[in-house]
Amino acid sequence: MGLEIFERGTLPRWARVRQRLYSEEIVDVATAVAAEFERPGVGEQVRPGMRVAIGAGSRGIDRYAAVVAAVVVEVRRRGGEPFIFPAMGSHGGATGPGQAEVLAHYGVTAGAMGAPVRASMDTVRLGEVEGGVPVFFDRVAALEADLIIPVNRVKPHTDFHGEIESGLMKMIAIGMGKQRGADTFHAVGFDHFSRLIPAVAGFSISKLPIGFGVALVENGLGVLARVEVVTAAQIPGREPELLRLARQWMARLPGDRLDVLVIDRLGKDISGIGADTNVINRYYTGVLPFSPRIQRIVVRDLTPATEGNASGVGQADVVLRRVAERMDPLATYVNCITAKTPEGARMPITVDSDRQAIHVALACCVRVTVEQAAIMRIQDTKHLETLWVSEPLLRELEGSVVALDTPRDIVFDAAGMLVD
Repeated sequence: MGLEIFERGTLPRWARVRQRLYSEEIVDVATAVAAEFERPGVGEQVRPGMRVAIGAGSRGIDRYAAVVAAVVVEVRRRGGEPFIFPAMGSHGGATGPGQAEVLAHYGVTAGAMGAPVRASMDTVRLGEVEGGVPVFFDRVAALEADLIIPVNRVKPHTDFHGEIESGLMKMIAIGMGKQRGADTFHAVGFDHFSRLIPAVAGFSISKLPIGFGVALVENGLGVLARVEVVTAAQIPGREPELLRLARQWMARLPGDRLDVLVIDRLGKDISGIGADTNVINRYYTGVLPFSPRIQRIVVRDLTPATEGNASGVGQADVVLRRVAERMDPLATYVNCITAKTPEGARMPITVDSDRQAIHVALACCVRVTVEQAAIMRIQDTKHLETLWVSEPLLRELEGSVVALDTPRDIVFDAAGMLVD
């Protein structure tokens, strides 16, 4: 007897649909970056002979390598001597080579950027804030740079909410603190992040030559829509405005309720938590009070760029066996331990095929029949323009999505895997 005992009905048909998302984008990245460096108080901060440290993160940001390369060009144009350093806390297995490898996956290499990548986990302690919270910072950047430039996307965070979430200040406060800084910071708890991030970032700015940051905002398609250079003095006031813009533009799932959400891939390049909690509306502590409400989540695979880091897999209810096999325990555990969320490394029910996964997920739902199940399939939580939705759900979404074809059977091959 196997998991086939949970196949208690015929799955509904489904269809591909498209939802309309904010789609304005930047076409020429180099031109956009160059224009920002020409703004008053920006480009003139780079002077001939200056050693300029460019902080690069570990998220799958659209055309991130092109942005970093453009920053390098603008620094060199003004006579500066740029180098790149990873600003990603504990990612990459909390090793220098590991973090350099993460950057390489995004195309950020010394050869491609025209500047050396100096990856080290060594830090200096700058002092403390909030009556005892230590502030750490990348040693090379802190001791050798004449100017430090963080380059990061501004977006809603997956673990906490406030006026400051993911963005320049978080990269300065946590990413540039390497594993030691990230671990110390997370030890205080996510409920203090919205207050501590500005405090720690502000302290670092006061002690180090952080002249300005390059803020990036993506549209609803996960494509770069804004590049904005923000001077250090302006960051505390401007970043909350950019965050509101990012929240307004971001894509979400349509509808009020889902029985089963099938996610093709999970990874750190998609979200810091693998699958964005702002999309799936759940966290380790439970369901979030937003729509749609999702009963069960299936994850089919990891992204290649996540390098086996399956942090956040614990949000799922059912995964395919290849997810477990491709997980790098060290990278995943280091990340989850540092974030104080061991729940993120817990492996859900593990099955061999898509057919088993969907039927098992439905068997774990309440108040649903297989034939009338509201099922949705997405590529990942960053790409939400095109979706698969079951026929019962399609009727509920009428008016909010456009059908791209007529409903068809959910087809599996001989191994029980979905036939696209």
